[in-house]
Order: sequence, then C-alpha cells, then structure tokens
Amino acid sequence: MIKISCQEQLLPGRTLQEKWEFARHAGYDAIELRGRADFAFRDRLPELRAAARDGVPMPSVCVDMLHFLGAFDADLRRDAVEQLKSQLSVIAEIGGPGAVACTPASYGMFSRRLPPFEPPRGEDEDRAVLLDGLTELGEHAAREGATLVLEPLNRYEDHMVNRLEQAVELVDAVGLPSVRVLADTYHMNIEEDEPTTALVKAAAHLGHVQVSDSNRFQPGAGHIDWAALLGALDAIGYDGHLALECRLRGEPAAAVAAVPGFLRRHDLSVRG
Repeated sequence: MIKISCQEQLLPGRTLQEKWEFARHAGYDAIELRGRADFAFRDRLPELRAAARDGVPMPSVCVDMLHFLGAFDADLRRDAVEQLKSQLSVIAEIGGPGAVACTPASYGMFSRRLPPFEPPRGEDEDRAVLLDGLTELGEHAAREGATLVLEPLNRYEDHMVNRLEQAVELVDAVGLPSVRVLADTYHMNIEEDEPTTALVKAAAHLGHVQVSDSNRFQPGAGHIDWAALLGALDAIGYDGHLALECRLRGEPAAAVAAVPGFLRRHDLSVRG
C-alpha cells in the first residue's frame, strides 16, 4: 500500500504531536517537515527530538528558503549548501532510515520564459555550479546516512532543472547513491510530455515524490490522472512516501483529511 505524508504547515494543531494525531486519524503515515533559513531547522532540534520520542514519524524535510544551491551569487550558494548540510544532519537524526532532504536548484531566481529571457550565467556554468553543490551535499548526506533529492521545478520558477530527465542527468554525473531525484506532480503536469513515462524513465533515480493536482490544489481538485500516475509508481516499485505539498481548496482541515482516502481509492495496486 502507498505511504502518504503531509507537510506540517497543512495540518491543524499547535504541536507536532497534535498535528500527528490529526494526520494519523486521517490516514497519513508521516509528516514532512519544512526547513527554514538561518538554521531554523537545527534550532528546532529539542522540539523534533521530543516529537520523535512521542512516536511522530518525520522521514523528510522540504527546504523553505529564498536562495538555493544554484544561486548566481557565490555567497548565497555557500549559505544554501551549509543550510542544507545542517538540514541533512537533523533529518538523519530524527527521520530514521531512509531520511530525505529535498531541494530545487533554485526558485524564483530566473525564468527563460520571462523578460529579459537570457540569464546572466551560461548553461555550462549552471551545470558546473549545480554539480559542485550536489557533490558536496551528497558526500555530507552519505556521511550522515540520509539522502538529498533534487526537485525539478516548472519553467516559470527555475531556468535550470525543469524535467525529471534533466535531474537524472545531473544525479548520474554526481555518481553518489545519496543524491537522487524528486518528482513533484504539479511541476510534472506542466513540464513532462507524459508524466507516467517520465516516472518510468527516472525509476532508478527516484527518491521522493510530492503530490498536488494540476492546479496546485490538493489531489482531486484538478485533472491529473491519479490512477495512471499511482499505477506507474507501483509498476516501477517506488516504495517511498507521497508527500502532500499544495494549496487547499475548501475548508482546510476537511481538504487535508480527504487526501489519503482519495489517493488510496485511485491506487490500482490496492484495488487489484
């Protein structure tokens, strides 16, 4: 059966323990954490350790910063790498075996689809910067016993890594098992010619999946073919989590609570 997690900011409750109580009753299997800048995730260690002791499963963290490892400015790149190293260390401690930290190459930094169209750095330089950052992070992840996953974003949010095949090429070049690919169904809906084919081709490198519908609302609010997508994940043997990352349409708590049932109803492996 598929495993479903929910990003913490979507869940009602003041504490992670309260959020997990809601999530567990709704049918979720875990909580995906958010890792903010200025080492805020590391500063949450007492809270995270207490939640882990109370049985809250937290296998992954999604970076939540203003700059990332592909930034044009070298100082911002260095800060992003150090922040991610810290997040990898923390999630390795509290997330258990297979703990995952997620990052895009960049977000909102530049788009070739909007003026001025040509970025200030060439494609070869982009690739070199990303390989340097991913290699350093992958080596740190391996030492900590965690995995870094690279997330392609759509063309309006990032000019460097938009499709799974582009992330796979970079991961192949890094050559570390601790660096893998994240598939986000919203971005795939925009960028991939056929999402299920893209998943099959990326199967050997797939380390994490985030889910939202075609309009960035919760699964079921748009037009993604969930039976086909979940069928592809089952066919390639993906055994990680589907982490809910979305906006919410409708009453928030009810919208969040409806997702596990919706996804499992569309999971053909369950229905046989």
